[in-house]
Amino acid sequence: MALEALPALSMRDRRADPDGFARAMGESYARFGFAIVRDHGLDAGLIERAGRATKNFFALPDEVKRRYHTTGGGGQRGYTPFGVEAAKGADKVDLKEFWHVGRELREGHPYRKYMPHNVWPAEIASFREDVYGLYSALDALGLDLLDSIAAFLQLPHGFFREPVRDGNSVLRLLHYPPTPPKPEGVRAEAHEDINVITLLLGAEEAGLQLLTAEGEWLDVDPPEGALVVNVGDMLQRLTNHRLRSTTHRVVNPAPERAHLPRYSIPFFLHFAPDYLIETLPSCVNANNPNRYPEPITAQDFLYERLREIRLA
Repeated sequence: MALEALPALSMRDRRADPDGFARAMGESYARFGFAIVRDHGLDAGLIERAGRATKNFFALPDEVKRRYHTTGGGGQRGYTPFGVEAAKGADKVDLKEFWHVGRELREGHPYRKYMPHNVWPAEIASFREDVYGLYSALDALGLDLLDSIAAFLQLPHGFFREPVRDGNSVLRLLHYPPTPPKPEGVRAEAHEDINVITLLLGAEEAGLQLLTAEGEWLDVDPPEGALVVNVGDMLQRLTNHRLRSTTHRVVNPAPERAHLPRYSIPFFLHFAPDYLIETLPSCVNANNPNRYPEPITAQDFLYERLREIRLA
């Protein structure tokens, strides 16, 4: 039997029928933990410029890239070299390198102690403007998508806006180099995301798969230019698993495409560091008792998970 396809939702439908869009999105999350979102309104030129900056950075010599790696920084900002990050419980590292950009805060902001300053490569003049421009655009779009999730959960409008305001969200520029004939490991081993929701650009190149509730791997194949948006562990915990944080992976390419690199740009939308992740009462009932009676702050949850994936 053929696997069920992941539905593609249009933000135009959200404007025409907000409740219908919220229902379709929530049902996609309840079923898959993932949704495909097209007609999202992100500026195509901005996406192209940020993508070009990404490729230009990863094309730099290794010794240049490593100047932007902060030892002991938990990979929060700047460059993380190839072969460092591993999925929770994995015995092999992922076949990738990446760059992290975080929220820019004013001096003296109470969250400054949790969010270090960004690092910017001097070799690429427009890097900061192009990449942080995309950060800001995805940050704003994420708020709209969270409003739809709140509507699906029958929460007050704007329920998530204050919890994620000045949140510890991170934009990741990802490079999976060409794979050798007999690679040690895969591009990204099976894992779940830590955060609230992830907005992913650049998934048109094959490789991303999600694990269905039936235990089968389903290819995530969005239309060109569409976003893949998935639930993270923080939202799964908050909703007592009503919305699923689904295991997913990036498999190695077919032999005829092994010589090609793969690039993608996920935006990991986070709660503010001091937000208390406490199970929503509306997501607890006799058939789904509270799985998390002890609340935890978003910052403590994040660092617990960063240690598990070898970044802290």
